[in-house]
Amino acid sequence: MNIEFTEDGINQIADAAWRVNETTENIGARRLHTVMERLMDEISFDATDKAGSTLVIDEAYVNSKLGEFVEDEDLSRFIL
Repeated sequence: MNIEFTEDGINQIADAAWRVNETTENIGARRLHTVMERLMDEISFDATDKAGSTLVIDEAYVNSKLGEFVEDEDLSRFIL
């Protein structure tokens, strides 16, 4: 499986990490690791079934996978 990141997708990932750091404990760049882990969670389990396909990670994809966690401070504290 190929994964392509669009510029707006990368910006949205960075924004999500920053927003969670602002509303919970600021752990710096380590937050980016947990955000990426959450974003790639489903992909890592399905990748072998989708060999040869390409997934584009854009702003809409990031919002669909992380939006609930970023917006809900309680979820952010325990999951991100």
